[in-house]
Amino acid sequence: MDIHKILAKLPHRYPFLLVDRVLEVEPDVRIRALKNVTINEPFFQGHFPNRPVMPGVLMLEALAQTAALLAFESMGKGVDENSVYYFVGIDGARFKRPVEPGDQLFLDVQMDRNKGGIYKFNAQAYVGEELAVSAQLMCTVRKVS
Repeated sequence: MDIHKILAKLPHRYPFLLVDRVLEVEPDVRIRALKNVTINEPFFQGHFPNRPVMPGVLMLEALAQTAALLAFESMGKGVDENSVYYFVGIDGARFKRPVEPGDQLFLDVQMDRNKGGIYKFNAQAYVGEELAVSAQLMCTVRKVS
């Protein structure tokens, strides 16, 4: 899935769109996506000027956006102007490796369950073969007025 298809599925836009490409997707099962981390990211100006590191919360957000893409592929649609995809929980988040400019962050998400409109995912992000972050994520789609 290229960036044009991602933009059609997710409401996020620069500078908050944190998925560049979907490499693999199996609806209702798993997804693998990619975030190219560059020095041009706006958060690197302040985090940290002398040693730029991608904030952990943004790594989790990239995983959540990847989970949203898996959920939308599984539903066979994208978000519409009357819906919002919300994060509703994060459990067991662990940060194992800093992510720096020049890294490619591979985002692996597996669907654990979908019950009552609440999706639960197991998520990991890697730089090469090294685990950078892992967490269990819970998300939902809600109608807004």
